[in-house]
Amino acid sequence: MWLNNILETIGNTPLIQINKITKDLPCTVLAKVEYFNPGNSIKDRMALKMLEVAEKEGKIKPGGTIIEGTSGNTGMGLALAACVKGYKCIFTTTEKQSKEKADILKAVGAEVIICPTNVEPEDPRSYYFVSKRLAAEVPNSWYVNQYDNLANRLTHYEQTGPEIWEQTEGKVTHLVVATGTGGTIVGTGKYLKEKNPAIKVWAIDSYGSLLKKYFDTGEIDHKEVYPYISEGFGEDFVPANYDMSVIDEFTKVTDKDGAVMARRIAKEEGLFCGYSAGSCLQGLMQLKDQLKKGDVVVLIFHDHGSRYVGKIYNDEWMLERGFLEMKTFKDLINGRGSQRLITLTPNQSVSAAIELMKKYDIENIPVMSEGSNVGAISAGGLFNQILNNGGIKTQTIASVMEKAYPEVAFDCPVERLSNFITKENGAVLSKDETGMFHIVTKYDIIQSLSK
Repeated sequence: MWLNNILETIGNTPLIQINKITKDLPCTVLAKVEYFNPGNSIKDRMALKMLEVAEKEGKIKPGGTIIEGTSGNTGMGLALAACVKGYKCIFTTTEKQSKEKADILKAVGAEVIICPTNVEPEDPRSYYFVSKRLAAEVPNSWYVNQYDNLANRLTHYEQTGPEIWEQTEGKVTHLVVATGTGGTIVGTGKYLKEKNPAIKVWAIDSYGSLLKKYFDTGEIDHKEVYPYISEGFGEDFVPANYDMSVIDEFTKVTDKDGAVMARRIAKEEGLFCGYSAGSCLQGLMQLKDQLKKGDVVVLIFHDHGSRYVGKIYNDEWMLERGFLEMKTFKDLINGRGSQRLITLTPNQSVSAAIELMKKYDIENIPVMSEGSNVGAISAGGLFNQILNNGGIKTQTIASVMEKAYPEVAFDCPVERLSNFITKENGAVLSKDETGMFHIVTKYDIIQSLSK
């Protein structure tokens, strides 16, 4: 049996156990992996629902234009629905959102307008304000307003909550959500608490967002608001979808911790998720002391990692922001302590090389001439030559030496050093700030990567 259109594939996403990262927790941790929706995010659910309600209420007519301010995922859900239903789309978004998100929206036929990030919502340049202005100017248009559109949270009350309850056979004890518009956490949490009032609902916020402060005090404190890099959650105002009585606790996660955890989820669990998934799991780990044996925790993993390949999954982007702690040649040298580099000269004998290898228990020796790196002697290379010619021990190093070891920058990342280490070449050299040579061998790299 076939489906009538792509919209019929929305929902019924899998609940997948997290195993390695949470192995030390006393409970079961499950992820509701929403990138299995056709637009690769949970926003497909509420995008379709909001549009269907708008159609029912006569807010949009055939051939009309859907207008919304979006970080990308809601736009994708709306664009898919528009493709099927015959609407046009205009979306506003911010500069901080990944380029991939805007490109994907354009690919499915939407017009995308990029607005400044670091402006107040009331600023005429903000993506909130621009979307409202366009809705007033464009004939037969509908301004979605996912933040205050209560069909947003209704979606999750009708869909996401019941799915989680059924998939856990009613055993769920905690719901954890990196929250932005409030629709997912409030709608899902409200349904689950009606089924079992003892269920805890934990919200994950970003530093630079005012939501946690509002939850704690009831005060909208704009001093809490400042630019942050995390995407898809946190707000600089309180959307109407929030009902804080549904939420039991808020915790904040740093930009760095969320990004690093997202990469761990991909590498250790095989789930290629977005930024907010990393923040969601990181938030759980920050609250882990409140968990006990028998608890069943459900995390919402909102979207797919393909939205972030130019950001959190890009080493250079992570390094530029200090999010990636990459070991370097210098770190390896400092980690093993100061050691004098053992070298040979071209006119020394092979027997001298053998004695040095025995004395210092080493397999790789650079050959130096007047301070320059001119060749190398390795245990493996000598062994092969001695088998063929037992008399080479009296020959000079110049007659048997191998190619010089490659030289790299002193701050070269360990991951790149492995490109220089081959079957024939067992070491690399580098000069420190004083001009002194140091050596890193295949063994040094293996040791560093195992720590």
